[in-house]
Amino acid sequence: MQLFRLDGKVAIVTGSSRGIGRSIAENLARCGARVVISSRKADACEAAAAAIRAEGGEAIAIPANISSKEQVEALVAETRGHWGPIDILVCNAATNPYYGPSSGLTDEVFDKIMRNNVLSNLWLCNLVRPDMADRRDGAIVIISSIGGLHGSTTIGAYNVSKAADMQLARNLAVEWGPDNIRVNCIAPGVVRTDFARAIHEDPRVRALVERELPLRRIGEPEDIAGIAVMLAGAAGRYMTGQTIVADGGYMIR
Repeated sequence: MQLFRLDGKVAIVTGSSRGIGRSIAENLARCGARVVISSRKADACEAAAAAIRAEGGEAIAIPANISSKEQVEALVAETRGHWGPIDILVCNAATNPYYGPSSGLTDEVFDKIMRNNVLSNLWLCNLVRPDMADRRDGAIVIISSIGGLHGSTTIGAYNVSKAADMQLARNLAVEWGPDNIRVNCIAPGVVRTDFARAIHEDPRVRALVERELPLRRIGEPEDIAGIAVMLAGAAGRYMTGQTIVADGGYMIR
């Protein structure tokens, strides 16, 4: 058995034109998967897909705004029309439009965070489920965050959504396990992405953060991609409903 080969598998990765999502897409393709790159901006999606094809991998770009159910439905339908049934779904796209205390959080912003970070994931999972159930094989990976495991004075609503993603994975794992569909989360810590730019681009702040980490470094997108590859294939075939924390040891220090 080739534990880390994904030859012929069809994978959708949301939020995959940059950062963690792009690294996951690239590494799924390197393991043989046919990958759909999806984010809001068509040109960024096509650039990421072209980079994979330049390496000899298979990738297409299908832009979609995850806040729109119609666009999410079109993403899945277009993928199915191009490559057939979907084997792997990675829900990576998310948003955090508010930084501050919960007392200042408007209903509209809270609704947006929950719609983009949780409800859209449920839409996607339900849309790909029939393909996976028919084959009695499928892997869904939701990118959560260690924010879902601790409190915050500044990104509380985001953390609520990430905790909800962990519970969504548990619920779907229980419901869909009899069809051999596995649903898991990855909870990254601080990773060198645009989301964490305020940390990794400020040498003083970065040094403070890294001093708190047992591994003494912030993460790289590839640190998360390897876990996604494992969960997507045979290496993770007996794992479901779990949240794998990848944070350089922050949560256990």
